[in-house]
Amino acid sequence: MNYHQKYSFSAINIKKKVATRFRSFSKQVSYSHTETLEAMMNFFEWNELTPNDNLGVQNNSIKKRINASIAILKNIENSQTKPTNAMLELLFQQNDENEQEEDDFFEFESQELISENEELIYYRNQYDIIKTNYYLLKNEFETLLQSTKYVRNNFGASHYKLNITKEEFESIKQKLKNVYHHNTTKINE
Repeated sequence: MNYHQKYSFSAINIKKKVATRFRSFSKQVSYSHTETLEAMMNFFEWNELTPNDNLGVQNNSIKKRINASIAILKNIENSQTKPTNAMLELLFQQNDENEQEEDDFFEFESQELISENEELIYYRNQYDIIKTNYYLLKNEFETLLQSTKYVRNNFGASHYKLNITKEEFESIKQKLKNVYHHNTTKINE
């Protein structure tokens, strides 16, 4: 069935100049002249306008909409934009003050010069301490490995079991903690 056969048409007399203008406008807006004209009428009805209305500030409904939009924008500005801006300014001010305080705080003093031999002795001692701690950790770890036993489980995944008492475990844990604490304090000195 053809598009034109669905509807009955009626003729309207329009000036040739206006009809030409309407046809070019209709090509931009929709598929047919009827749909274009219907869309235009819907626009005026939905917006409560007539073609003779002045779309300036003269129309009360448009004036109310503009005032409502302005009120919404002012509310957004007062409740969101200004407080956010104020918080950012405070942060930047505090950041500038902190930088000035840090600049004043970090005044480097002249360091005592040490000889090459003293430096070598210091690093050699540190190396010996770290080496001793390494061997202590290695021995503790080997003890833990020797205390493990593989357990085959019939109903789940097999696993390793650590065969030491709670006191032995706590002792190993304390030794590891002491070695770690000793290393970190020596490195920070």
